Amino acid sequence: MKILIVDDEELARARLLRMLKTLDFEDIDEATNANEAIEAVKKEKYDLVFLDINMPQTSGLELGYELKYLDENIAIIFQTAYEEHALKAFDIGAVGYLVKPYSLEQVKNSLERVKTQTIQESDLRILSKNGDNYLLLKPQEIFYVKADLSEVMIRSAKGFSYYAQKISDLQKKLEAYSFVRIHRSYLINIDEIKEIQTIEQSKLCFSFRNISDTIESSKDGAKAFREKFSI
Repeated sequence: MKILIVDDEELARARLLRMLKTLDFEDIDEATNANEAIEAVKKEKYDLVFLDINMPQTSGLELGYELKYLDENIAIIFQTAYEEHALKAFDIGAVGYLVKPYSLEQVKNSLERVKTQTIQESDLRILSKNGDNYLLLKPQEIFYVKADLSEVMIRSAKGFSYYAQKISDLQKKLEAYSFVRIHRSYLINIDEIKEIQTIEQSKLCFSFRNISDTIESSKDGAKAFREKFSI
């Protein structure tokens, strides 16, 4: 397991490093601030980040969103001297929350949760980005997805946001949630369809509940949709 420790306090990093080595973890890097952590995650593939919440400039909670956006599979264990941030930490998707000063046994238990963690389909969240803000969306909150080069744009009731994966990768995750591909550039949530109209060349035009957007299928997408739903 490759681990990154992010903490602006040198003594805190050194103490956690000793604990991890006592538990036979050796592949460990350190970062003292948000910028160092972001650069590290861009360069290396980490399984786990120990992330201090109370850091200057960028808080650990804000950094947690950024790291999850860069690598949604990365596990995060937050550490702090206060318990008040626990609910927000788990909303981000943390697998652990350590209150300083924590014990070796508490670190060991948190690491065990990382090893045994399995993500259930019902717990799927899509962490997307709108400017400096992050949206943690359930599949049911998404109307449609549009390809945009190597990323996608996600349309929800909160507007448009970006997700750093190709549409084909996101399609695999959303197949179990009533999403279908109706165009090389579009995935739609069939549970949010308001109306379907046939337009030129037998293509289909979809409108949605509660938003005014309309999406047109390709000819092949329309054919596949008709075959799938017998229309």
